[in-house]
Amino acid sequence: MATKKVIKAAAAQIKPVLGDGIGTIEKVCDTIRMAAAQGTDIIVFPETFVPNYPYFSFITPPVAAGKEHLKLYAESVVVPGPLTDLVASAARECSMVVVLGVNERDGGTLYNTQLVFDTTGELVLKRRKITPTYHERMIWGQGDGSGLHAVDTTIARVGALACWEHYNPLARYALMADGEEIHCGQFPGSMVGQIFADQMEVTIRHHALEAGCFVINACGWLDDEQITSITPDPALQKALRGGCMTAIISPEGVHLCPPITEGEGIAYAELDMALIWKRKRMMDSVGHYARPELLSVNLNQAAHQPVHTHGGRPDVTTPAYALRGTID
Repeated sequence: MATKKVIKAAAAQIKPVLGDGIGTIEKVCDTIRMAAAQGTDIIVFPETFVPNYPYFSFITPPVAAGKEHLKLYAESVVVPGPLTDLVASAARECSMVVVLGVNERDGGTLYNTQLVFDTTGELVLKRRKITPTYHERMIWGQGDGSGLHAVDTTIARVGALACWEHYNPLARYALMADGEEIHCGQFPGSMVGQIFADQMEVTIRHHALEAGCFVINACGWLDDEQITSITPDPALQKALRGGCMTAIISPEGVHLCPPITEGEGIAYAELDMALIWKRKRMMDSVGHYARPELLSVNLNQAAHQPVHTHGGRPDVTTPAYALRGTID
């Protein structure tokens, strides 16, 4: 539950340092410190911001994407690891909740992963996008339900989803039912054009209304030089512009500050936590407005495991023939 009556929130719309995980992490830490000077309690960064969202996958056919995919592997984040330690240190130094999107490398697979660091620097949530969208399925593995829940932080109960996970109403309902007070949305930004920004705004405002929570939404940004470095083709460059709606929304579905739709910047707003109960008194989707005997969600929160062992390993001191059965 929220421990402060008013929380200062920030949503960062900034450029990654393309192909440089350490460089992007340093930019994240600098931004955390910049926001701390404004008295920020929680900051949200864009989807898979470290080392960068795989924009190449949206405009490059799979047969030609191998080189860039391998570069992404090389710069991706092991969780926990040295790069996450830097973010944890900055969160602790600034006493701030930090929500960061990373490309996580686990063995031979990359995942679209959302990390929540508490004000103490503790990593309190690591969740993976449950279904990568369209071109993303060539880049990331599927997540599981083990991270599909809200977490208590020292300032409030926080939940998170990435991009088009917001179009999965059951995933959103799982977080509503788990009592999220602040929902953190993350999108790539600099993609698809104005229609993506328009759809994003509808989505995050609707979730705020339906969940009776605040939404902090962050998008990435690419400048012209970065777009040109991804593709020299002017026609394809059009697909890497627009599509930004970095915003902070109240439980009543209204913007709490002007949204950022282009360029770099940080959106700031104060969250009056009493607005949650003002909204839920009228419409609580998982309480007095729910009908669980008619409609409910079946949520499997087990972590995916490639091997399930039963009965333990054989005793290596036992003769091999004894393991195979009786020899005549």
